[in-house]
Amino acid sequence: MGTMKIKGIIISENNMGDFDKMITILTPNGKIGCSAKGSRRPKSLLMAGTQYLCFGDYVLYKGCNSYNLNSCETIEMFYNIRTDLEKLNCAVNITKIINNVTYENQNTFRILQLHLNTLYMISETEKNLDLIMSVFRLRLLAILGFAPEVQKCKICKCSEYLVGFSIKDNGVKCESCSGQDKSVIKLSQSSIDAIKHIINSPAKKIFSFDLSEECICEINLVTQIYFTEKLEM
Repeated sequence: MGTMKIKGIIISENNMGDFDKMITILTPNGKIGCSAKGSRRPKSLLMAGTQYLCFGDYVLYKGCNSYNLNSCETIEMFYNIRTDLEKLNCAVNITKIINNVTYENQNTFRILQLHLNTLYMISETEKNLDLIMSVFRLRLLAILGFAPEVQKCKICKCSEYLVGFSIKDNGVKCESCSGQDKSVIKLSQSSIDAIKHIINSPAKKIFSFDLSEECICEINLVTQIYFTEKLEM
């Protein structure tokens, strides 16, 4: 028995009985499931802080078999996501992915940081949602250890004349080495530069670029296929 204070974001909620719910909180040290008793009562002090996608400070106490929520303080609700169906669908999709790749007692600081940065971009900007989703997928793969080779050709190691992304060989290829690889997806130089930026830039800078519609389609295709190949989602 004991209490602990954590920062985290609610990545799932399930109603229990008439007034309670079970919530899952993604924290910097993995996700934690806990009971939020009475949080669905109209005047409950826990109501706001236990909503889906709420980021806040949480005080938990450990019972015999599970954690229980003692108190919470809301930091960010991402209100604009809740009032826009397209933004909400995008946020739900990334949160489902986050839920699937995280577990208890895991170092999830970078994943939590990515989740919050992505939700901020969805909520507070009008950036193309396909581009946001593509950046999220590729950066998450890099965090999980599936970063592709993007600085030089996967085969000949040449750093010039890069023309496409090889799903089979996990990285970019030059014009010469792309010829016999049917898994290569042709990319413009702008798309290749964007992929390099997504993988290598600091966490707060990963969304600091824009692309043409054509390039967004290219990156979206690459990240969808590569993500499915690596995580089978």
